[in-house]
Amino acid sequence: MEKDLTVDYLRFSLTDRCNLNCIYCSPLKKSQFLGRDEVLRYEEIVKAVSFFAKAGIKKLRLTGGEPLIKRDLVELIKMLKGIKGLEEIAMTTNGVYLDLLADELKKAGLDRVNVSLDTLKKEKFRHITGSDHFDDVWAGIERSIETGLQPVKLNVILMKGINDDEITDFARLTLKRPLTVRFIELFPTNKRSHKLAGSLIEGEDVRKKISGEFGEIDKISGVRGNGPAEYYKIKDSTGAIGFISNASRDFCGECNRIRVDCAGRVSPCLFSGYIYDLRPLLRDGSGDDKLLAYLKNILSTKYDYNKKKAANRCGIEMSTIGG
Repeated sequence: MEKDLTVDYLRFSLTDRCNLNCIYCSPLKKSQFLGRDEVLRYEEIVKAVSFFAKAGIKKLRLTGGEPLIKRDLVELIKMLKGIKGLEEIAMTTNGVYLDLLADELKKAGLDRVNVSLDTLKKEKFRHITGSDHFDDVWAGIERSIETGLQPVKLNVILMKGINDDEITDFARLTLKRPLTVRFIELFPTNKRSHKLAGSLIEGEDVRKKISGEFGEIDKISGVRGNGPAEYYKIKDSTGAIGFISNASRDFCGECNRIRVDCAGRVSPCLFSGYIYDLRPLLRDGSGDDKLLAYLKNILSTKYDYNKKKAANRCGIEMSTIGG
């Protein structure tokens, strides 16, 4: 483990299902979804997170699949908010149901939200996601700002020949709105996304394009969040711009996160595969001391499994492990 880095960030997937079918993910083309008995129940999720908190986790991000398709999600947020030692609860969502739920989620204890949005054009949205929900997503973004789920971050995966013509349009959103737009390099993880491998646009090229349009952008610190994103600001803008250069830069040594999928399987590294399984311990009546020791061991050995350089990049389903 890095001497000065604490593993204190947990990404927990609530479901392997999604209501969109994005071209680099395509969850609707999965051959098989997890059965109901395989997926952790809410009380099991709360127990797992509470013991992760005892082991040192301070920040939780709920992911999927699409977390907002889960029933009674607001009640889960309320339960998670009561966990001692947990300082922040965030969520990554496609935003389709965000307009309907943002107020309730905020009141329940959700602190902030990231919305995956790869285009600002309705027709292109349909092409990328296979749906006509652009207006719903944008309404959810606006509602989240109004509700105070801030900073609201937009996660934009850029693809050459698909949405790279919208780089400056996305950057322009930060001029007057309190949005953090994050440009994420395409990193193929399964056979479907591997077909787009030639579509990679490196973050440095994106930064140069934005600077060419708006003038040199200044690197900043203090943007609330976790992980290896680097943040910049257009002069006098309200929001910020982030770059996650996961393909062109190796930042394994900066990673402070652990991933758990909706079945309770733990991946210390995105590319390590499932190394641990919490579900048996959560269901067989194992004592609290045994569970806590198990989780502490997971956190202490995280850096034994940083496998990005040797990863099989065609075998990871992000909609299952938690994107």
